[in-house]
Amino acid sequence: MMRRLLQAWTVSVWLAFLAATGWSQVRHEIAFPDIPGYKTLKCDFHMHTVFSDGTVWPTVRVEEAYRTGLDAIAISDHIEYQPHKDDVPTNYNRSYELAVGRARELGIILIRAAEITRDTPPGHFNAIFLKDINPLVKADLVEAISAACEQGAFVFWNHQAWKGEELGRWMDIHTELYEKKLLHGMEVANGSTYYPSAHRWCLEKGLTMVGNSDIHGPDLLTQNTAAEHRTITLVFVTERSEDGIRESLRAGRTAVWWADTLIGKPEWLKALLEASVDIAEPHLRSKTSVWTKVTNKSAIDIVLRRIGPIGPPELTLKAGTTTLVRINAPDTSKPLELQYEVTNFLVEPGKGLTVTYTVPAP
Repeated sequence: MMRRLLQAWTVSVWLAFLAATGWSQVRHEIAFPDIPGYKTLKCDFHMHTVFSDGTVWPTVRVEEAYRTGLDAIAISDHIEYQPHKDDVPTNYNRSYELAVGRARELGIILIRAAEITRDTPPGHFNAIFLKDINPLVKADLVEAISAACEQGAFVFWNHQAWKGEELGRWMDIHTELYEKKLLHGMEVANGSTYYPSAHRWCLEKGLTMVGNSDIHGPDLLTQNTAAEHRTITLVFVTERSEDGIRESLRAGRTAVWWADTLIGKPEWLKALLEASVDIAEPHLRSKTSVWTKVTNKSAIDIVLRRIGPIGPPELTLKAGTTTLVRINAPDTSKPLELQYEVTNFLVEPGKGLTVTYTVPAP
């Protein structure tokens, strides 16, 4: 008996020590499932620290990412804007160098990045997967972005219309970057704002859609939930690595989780929807009604609006819950085809993903 008590006391002391030293930090996973052939990584490619205009130390960004369920982050401090330079020396690679050790300990993929900052227009651009930020310090925008691309960087246009659509218009400089293959993506959402023009241009020009927090202050969330979360990019990768993320971004395999909405190409949103929703076999039938349970395994509420003749007119599948659904139909002895628009899965501005579910005949 005394031996068991001593063992229990030893374990308690050890756990207390781990908690006090930070080794038992709690992680809250973000429930977006893998899709066929790919792993789903939760990523934020735009954030700041005291090494530009943020207010936190670089390792804090890693701790936040772990706590709130992210898999990969890029600390993208401004190159040209250094408001803390009287207190923090200008060293463009230092935020990455300070954070990468802790990222490895916590299993977070930390990507070296920088924000190339110009007046709007033409705007701000993030370059990620850099080897060295110093070569990007150039007065000419095209030369700076070219220097990033020479290192194999993925470059995206940040918060395109943050100062209004007129100042966020597509200009000759953007055409030059695009035609020279120096521009690879756009933020269709940044923080709390969605940019329909960026969404439309990504579809028209084959640019990759990304969404990021652009966080400057500390992240006070303990976890990302359907009700409150940072804007992130879901990246569908063949392997969980920096190279895997780079390949997926180049291929355009992404979706953006912004507010209560997912934004992306139909094939990726459909795959994610199918992986997220389980429809059980009907457990009760009458001549004119069928009862079945529908489970939403994802972190987002899924909002459906009927576009066919049968099924509930509107249906919200709350994140992480099972909903009992009653389907009324003239004849339940035949297969029932349910046609819906997922209004918060945007395949283009103002247009949701359309889906068809079939309830088999008994």
